[in-house]
Amino acid sequence: MATIKEIAELAGVSRGTVDRVLNNRGSVHPATAALVKEIARRLDYKPNPAGIALAAQRRNLKLGVLLFDTGNSFFDEVLKGVKEKQAELAGYNCSVLVRRVGFSAQAQIEAIASLEEEHIDGLVLTPFNDARIASCIDRLSAKGIPVITTNTDIHNSKRLAFVGSDFYRCGQTAAGLMRLLTTGETKVGIVTGSSQVLCHTDRIQGFCDTIEKHYPRIRIVETIEHSDDEFESYDKTLALLKRRPDINALYFTAGGVYGGCRAVRLLGRNDIRIISFDKIPTTKDLVEQDVIAATICQQPNVQGARPLQLLFDYLTTGQKPEKEFFYTAVDIRIKENI
Repeated sequence: MATIKEIAELAGVSRGTVDRVLNNRGSVHPATAALVKEIARRLDYKPNPAGIALAAQRRNLKLGVLLFDTGNSFFDEVLKGVKEKQAELAGYNCSVLVRRVGFSAQAQIEAIASLEEEHIDGLVLTPFNDARIASCIDRLSAKGIPVITTNTDIHNSKRLAFVGSDFYRCGQTAAGLMRLLTTGETKVGIVTGSSQVLCHTDRIQGFCDTIEKHYPRIRIVETIEHSDDEFESYDKTLALLKRRPDINALYFTAGGVYGGCRAVRLLGRNDIRIISFDKIPTTKDLVEQDVIAATICQQPNVQGARPLQLLFDYLTTGQKPEKEFFYTAVDIRIKENI
């Protein structure tokens, strides 16, 4: 097994320099750092676990977590995964600071700035899909503060990796379910959270593309947004169904499922086939009551825990995650397996 001493000798630098490069600690000339990393890669250098623990304890790492806070209890499940990993990392003298804000680019910008002032070493983020947030991520990356997105991703940024569902594929899966769960002419209303959240738009795009390409008897008639708010979802779904009584299927791509289903029940529309996401308690109850036909789950615990582990590993070993996308399972639940 290669050692730091061997890498230092081949690179013509001190062991201290190699240690700083491999552990992202201190300033090293970019050309020297690149040489050290290339030698380490060629020698298949693997850091000693005991050394990782010791290095982490010396660094007093501080990781930030910024999640959505929209009233959608799915993120409470994500937070459980964060807290489990937080307790584990505490043994390595690594602290985790958690912030939550709604669907607002400005609120996210302010929260990121607040975490920067706390001198975080890395950030886990559910990003609002806005160029200003991408700029924040790029600025953090330039400062040596890696960012990993979770649950939803963002276009054109220098984030290190993404943990969450393949949302386009989830949309395709929902389209396949809609085909299996309906017969004859089907008119679908889409109920979503925000057009500025990539996971919501990707779920819609995958669904629409698949319907258009393969299932001509299914037609999407209207899409409404409710910012993941149950009360807004109730009001807007009720108005939608009154405006379009021909709708006989609903596709919920975000939170607000309970509120929307309340509207369906109020109108006595037992004929409407409903597909949703996640199995938070209210959604689980609606599946068991045959209000929701199927729900697609996305491992919220993994979305909370894995990004922190990836950041910790990167900051303590200098090795980037082995891939860019860490997709969770596409897990379909119906009444019989919820």
